[in-house]
Amino acid sequence: MSTTITTKGQVTIPKKIRDAFKLLPGSAVEFVVNRAGEVVLHKPGARQGRKPDRFEAVRGKADVKWRTDDLMALLRGEN
Repeated sequence: MSTTITTKGQVTIPKKIRDAFKLLPGSAVEFVVNRAGEVVLHKPGARQGRKPDRFEAVRGKADVKWRTDDLMALLRGEN
């Protein structure tokens, strides 16, 4: 099964694949390059034994109260 990449870098997942994965509009998918150099499509969380994303545990946890301008002034030594 083949498809064409649009000028925006988008592809249409063929209907047989969408049906097999039960993908609906808005569904998340994950593209992975395997050791053989092939691109494989996964539903997120469907891969067993996958290496956890080292950033996932801390994503969205920052509690820094600095405003960007204040932090940049501090880092530049502009007091």
